Amino acid sequence: MYGSNVTKIRWSRWGSLAVLLMTFATLVACSSNSTPADSFSDGLAIVQVGDKYGFIDESGKFVINPQFDFAYSFTEGLARVVVGDKYGFIDESGKFVINPQFDFAYSFTEGLALVRVGDKWGFIDKSGIFVINPQFDFAYSFTEGLAQVEVGDKYGFIDKSGKIVINPQFDYAYSFTEGLAQVEVGDKYGFIDKSGKIVINPQFDDAYSFTEGLALVRVGDKYGFIDKSEKIVINPQFDYAYSFTEGLARVVVGDKYGFIDESGKIVINPQFDDARDFSEGLAQVEVGDKWGFIDKSGKIVINPQFDYAYSFTEGLALVRVGDKWGFIDKSEKIVINPQFDYADSFTEGLARVYVGDKWGFIDKSGKIVINPQFDDASNFGKNRDRG
Repeated sequence: MYGSNVTKIRWSRWGSLAVLLMTFATLVACSSNSTPADSFSDGLAIVQVGDKYGFIDESGKFVINPQFDFAYSFTEGLARVVVGDKYGFIDESGKFVINPQFDFAYSFTEGLALVRVGDKWGFIDKSGIFVINPQFDFAYSFTEGLAQVEVGDKYGFIDKSGKIVINPQFDYAYSFTEGLAQVEVGDKYGFIDKSGKIVINPQFDDAYSFTEGLALVRVGDKYGFIDKSEKIVINPQFDYAYSFTEGLARVVVGDKYGFIDESGKIVINPQFDDARDFSEGLAQVEVGDKWGFIDKSGKIVINPQFDYAYSFTEGLALVRVGDKWGFIDKSEKIVINPQFDYADSFTEGLARVYVGDKWGFIDKSGKIVINPQFDDASNFGKNRDRG
């Protein structure tokens, strides 16, 4: 996350190859002790002891002993785990409800999990029964009741019965958000509704999902925004832009970052060397090589003084001073002195910290409540699943 100007990774028509490479990378990560787990589970944290993964509660007690070659967050009551080179699912007692048998698996979303058997993808329910047999060259998890699938080299959508409701016809397709999905036809992007009707013609050189009612699009080398009626509401004029969050969007003009509102008006002039999205009313910005925070008027409320800073979560922000990490509050007060070799943002009142070569947890006073003892650990409570 260290500041880099105008960098983004996008899927293309080569999405399947990219996913297979990601799958391989994930399997490599499963055997590595040096990659911090960033997958989260509701009320539990994933921890690594030696070369095995298990789960602890917020008291630090093991509720599921380390026994898996890798583990992912709980979603919808089940967690993916890896045993050898196979994927299965456990419940919160650690009991296998779906035995490790799949060559790859994604977490449950909307009641179904995407799994791979050999080189084909299908979907299982929470009993492990295939409700959609492995038949697709690739597929994505369900969102808003539909999942995109690849047949040959074309993409379409299925419903939860496995019925193709939008025929594979697109060079690429993205998940539905806010009722629309962006699709690629040739080298242009447009949007379809859930009947498969093209509601915004493929005309853009790139397009992103709708958020807060607007979608970021690229025309030539400039970025702007459209609404769901296909109307360009903010003309493509920015060298780069990001989707709206909390009513504002980051934009890049030349090599400087600023913010616009949903009318396209620049409300914070491009003046920062880098910036992040607003979170809890504040956004971190880079001036020179130091990071601070601004409010939505653009006023600097926390002076740029940190070597790096993360967004505010649960009222605190993680900051780096030199090579140590600590936390500040919104008044700019350092509430937890920079002392950790690494740390993560707070979730459910706790944050993981790295001391020496072990991970533990602190509370918001900075007190170590779970001693650094784990070779790897995730935070509590936030569902940020890997892969």
